Amino acid sequence: MVTMALAGVILAAVLGFWTFSARTLAGITNYMDLDQRSRHALDVLSREIRQAAGLLAATPTSLTFSNLDGTTMQIVWDPDRRIVTLRRDTQVETLLTGWDYLRFNISQRNPSNAVFGFYPTRDIRQAKLVDLSWRCTRQILGQTLQTESVQTARIVIRN
Repeated sequence: MVTMALAGVILAAVLGFWTFSARTLAGITNYMDLDQRSRHALDVLSREIRQAAGLLAATPTSLTFSNLDGTTMQIVWDPDRRIVTLRRDTQVETLLTGWDYLRFNISQRNPSNAVFGFYPTRDIRQAKLVDLSWRCTRQILGQTLQTESVQTARIVIRN
């Protein structure tokens, strides 16, 4: 009887450690995957925005750019489906899923004094800098796991 009780306590401890280890491993794997996918999405967005000729339209959920070859490129966030897509004329590429939050800010290229920021603009003709902020989450093992914090990037339109 004592041996069975002792074996039960040891089994409960091993099971608790195994559960904790599985959740920790799932969290680390989730973080690495979201970080890798966020980095890829940022690389694609940076390349496309830097090569754009200019900004045509800006809304809270989308940015539309003109390209030097006369085509358009649009970055669209669908908050209901939680995805961000890159649309180049007839091509649509899903950059990342699970976007809970995405914010676009447009600014002029020249920095403002003393705050190390940029002058915001509402005039799309003056927009030369796009400031992106986003956060992604996933459901894993019944828990919502997210990237460490809000990801941000400032991308300068070069043309």
